[in-house]
Amino acid sequence: MIKLFVGLGNPGAEYQATRHNAGFWWLDAVARELKVTLTADKAWQGQMARATVSGQPVWLLKPLTFMNLSGRSVAALARFYKIAPHEILVAHDDLDIMPGQLKLKRGGSHAGHNGLRDIHDQLGSDDYWRLRLGIGHPGVKAEVIDWVLKKPLAVHQEAIDACIARSLKALPQLLNGEMDKATMLLHTKPREPGESQP
Repeated sequence: MIKLFVGLGNPGAEYQATRHNAGFWWLDAVARELKVTLTADKAWQGQMARATVSGQPVWLLKPLTFMNLSGRSVAALARFYKIAPHEILVAHDDLDIMPGQLKLKRGGSHAGHNGLRDIHDQLGSDDYWRLRLGIGHPGVKAEVIDWVLKKPLAVHQEAIDACIARSLKALPQLLNGEMDKATMLLHTKPREPGESQP
């Protein structure tokens, strides 16, 4: 089962609505679903909440170290509570996926994402789950930094919000460790209005 849910982003009002904070948006939605409140905790250099699901503790964490140092926060909490990498899920923005789509995967490359890079380094492992939230790509590599630190277009924001809401249907499976079922639910795209059943 997933014992630690992490959402990646940057702290501060100026970053709150930017694409790079998609992981924060997802974690906020999970906190609402589990009816817990994230509060600042200096020990973990972030905002943290603890929930109890089926008698088991589950932690939610937003590192407030800025994206590039996210691993410090994640590794500190994981080591203290003896949470193994494969029991961690990290939600983050992904340039290679269109807004409104997401992918769940375990392990593998950080693909140049600086938040994941630091989590790799601090955990000493890549064997954690990632929930890749699509934000789209500007089309030119030189524009990537500016792209992730700006607000999405309204139509993209709507697609991302709908995707996050849809993803919560897989939360019971993630909490139960039914990762195959969770993957199927998360990777199933919703039918367009008026689209017929295949």
